[in-house]
Amino acid sequence: MLDGILIGLTTAFSMQNIMFVIMGCLVGTFIGMLPGLGPMSAIALMIPIAASLDPSAGIILMAAVYYGAIFGGSTSSILINAPGVASTVATSFDGYPMAKSGKAGKALAIAAYSSFSGGVVAAFLLILTAPYLASVSLSFQSTDYFALMVLGLSAVAAFAGKGEVIKALLMTVFGLMLSTVGTDQTIGVPRFTLGMIDLVDGISFLLLVMATFALSEALMAILKKVDESKREEERKAAAELGSMAVTKEEVKEMAPVIGRSSILGFIIGVLPGAGATIASFLAYGTEQRIAGAKKGKLFGKGSVRGLSAPETANNAAATGSFVPLLTLGIPGSGTTAIMLGALIGYGIQPGPRLYIDQPDVFWSVIVSMWLGNIILLVLNLPLIPYIARVLAVPARFLLPLILFFSLIGVYFVSFNTFDIQLMVLFGLVATILRLLSFSLAPMILGFILGGMMEENLRRALLINNDSWAFLWERPLTLAILIIAVLCLFVPMLSPVFEKMRRKTKGTASAD
Repeated sequence: MLDGILIGLTTAFSMQNIMFVIMGCLVGTFIGMLPGLGPMSAIALMIPIAASLDPSAGIILMAAVYYGAIFGGSTSSILINAPGVASTVATSFDGYPMAKSGKAGKALAIAAYSSFSGGVVAAFLLILTAPYLASVSLSFQSTDYFALMVLGLSAVAAFAGKGEVIKALLMTVFGLMLSTVGTDQTIGVPRFTLGMIDLVDGISFLLLVMATFALSEALMAILKKVDESKREEERKAAAELGSMAVTKEEVKEMAPVIGRSSILGFIIGVLPGAGATIASFLAYGTEQRIAGAKKGKLFGKGSVRGLSAPETANNAAATGSFVPLLTLGIPGSGTTAIMLGALIGYGIQPGPRLYIDQPDVFWSVIVSMWLGNIILLVLNLPLIPYIARVLAVPARFLLPLILFFSLIGVYFVSFNTFDIQLMVLFGLVATILRLLSFSLAPMILGFILGGMMEENLRRALLINNDSWAFLWERPLTLAILIIAVLCLFVPMLSPVFEKMRRKTKGTASAD
């Protein structure tokens, strides 16, 4: 291992590769900031350049673009509530409320520190455990992945306010229903398409998330009547946008969150097919439960923990996703699938022998992650006061820009006007749901996990001859499902336990 690290240091710290890391971080961050574009688009743009480079330099460049895009993706989520990629959806839950309250600079700084910490910790874990975790991830079967998706869905309890768990569950079911629209991947039959050929490929994630967050936010802003006192508050908030100081108390609050979320995100990232999205949602839900009743109420209203947890987890998961890619040759997401294609194009076959046969490629990519995270922090921190000024733009200019970027971002993915019409429809529905106090986060979570959940369930049933016994016969599956049930029902039953505790205390004091 030590020899491999030395080879990685020698390769990654050559002047050429340092320049590629800097270029990749810049390009990735810029593309990640734009609503509608994400790591897949960024890496796809880099393929022609990477193809002309040697394997180590090409993969280092694409890896830098990847975590640069994840790093920059939080910006649009925090500033304009327009998460362009699934892994930054959870970031908007507390990042955007913090920005609206005049702390955009601080929100971007917290996101930057959390992203940096998650990436660095995960890179360290990657060096120590990559060869061993490869064999562990291979032991996961479809039954375990199905249980993991159920655990992810149990996070709806974290997004529900007091007495609103039923609403959150209804929205989750709505998201699961939307995920079934399109061609059945198992038997190739279109379903729930209403005879429309435009729905054969299903509903685009980007379309749905832009409609439910960015478009509905703009419509809500138009519907709201802003009084003079509110305008004064907004002007005051705009004047404080450049502040990015993080207090000692906030650092103390963030430190344990970053530690837990880094490990959780890395572990989830190691599992092929799980990825940064599940990691960010699980980290958010976990931290809300750990926070307790008092601090848990702040989640969704600008909580430091609520912002730090998903940002740490999604960057740690992005780093962790290189474990199955490099050691097994299994892409954990669309982004790493593109990188797998690039590796094969170089004539490199990722697998258990990669770090033995071609240690320069394996170790240089891992070492470059440390360098890349440092470069990202150095590049982005000075820019935060200027980036945060986006919120100081008057609403009459900012709202049309949000609408423009949302619509254009969706159109540029498919070049289909039907997607624009569908997006407007979903935007109207989302606005009505928000006016009725329904949380949209559970719907997005259900939509994201629905496809993977169905696929793994079908595979599990096929392997077990249509028997549901796999739910309790496999110990790992059963353990994950028990944790999921506890995560869902403990928050629901906590008011009952609290009422019983008060009653017992009242009886004792009466005696």
